[in-house]
Amino acid sequence: MKIDGYTRLAAVVANPIKHSISPFIHNSAFEATNTNGVYLAWEVEATDLAETVANIRRYQMFGINLSMPYKEQVIPYLDQLSEEARLIGAVNTVVNREGTLIGYNTDGKGFFKSLPSFKISGKRMVLLGAGGAAKAILTQAILDGVSQISVFVRSASLEKTRPYLKKLQIETGFKVDLFALEDSQKLQDSITQADLLVNATSVGMDGTSQPIPTGIVLPKQLLVADVIYQPFETPFLKWARSQGNHAFNGLGMLLYQAAEAFELWTGKEMPTDQIWELLKQKYQ
Repeated sequence: MKIDGYTRLAAVVANPIKHSISPFIHNSAFEATNTNGVYLAWEVEATDLAETVANIRRYQMFGINLSMPYKEQVIPYLDQLSEEARLIGAVNTVVNREGTLIGYNTDGKGFFKSLPSFKISGKRMVLLGAGGAAKAILTQAILDGVSQISVFVRSASLEKTRPYLKKLQIETGFKVDLFALEDSQKLQDSITQADLLVNATSVGMDGTSQPIPTGIVLPKQLLVADVIYQPFETPFLKWARSQGNHAFNGLGMLLYQAAEAFELWTGKEMPTDQIWELLKQKYQ
């Protein structure tokens, strides 16, 4: 990697963030595509967020990625939002277009690109959870022409989830069905009719817990996905594969959301196959 007077900067901004593998992904992509750029991880206090965003213009950066807790807090400091970022209400990528700062959310696109040979258009999806990853996935599914979505959350989270789904319906005209995760019969009925089942919760990161009862029967045509990538195979994915279903972890989502951001910044395609092999060696 050559660093000189023409090198442009990109960064991921969050707190904490030093553990991030985004620098590994993007610096590998800069090098592979012969792009004169460097990508860093910036652990920024909330009081410094406005100044950090201003520095994108000041230093003529490509832009930044954002993770928790700044995906929503950054919005007031931006000039424009993409459609998906506006609907999700969160930004994970800021692009510097000649001094105009545009907020995007590439998480949903990255998720669906990580599912080989699967198109959500006209399909039915069951989504577990309603946090940031879930919002990005369900919003992108709506934009991509999904036919039906059932969201399952714990009963204690039902009232907190309804306002967002109502806002989404007003904005898009698409009604998302919301159910309590404790309703096993409704969960089974929805999964039986679904084409895609997604765990968008953190349940399983401990390597032992399951987001749904293992007594649930998965139809053979069902594709199963988990947004978690550490552990590489969660109990949820192991269980799905034991039933004969194809199942994918969240490492592909992480890679492809980064690829979307990289292309927005540079106009170049990230060599995802090459970087995927490097990531598998690192995490499998």
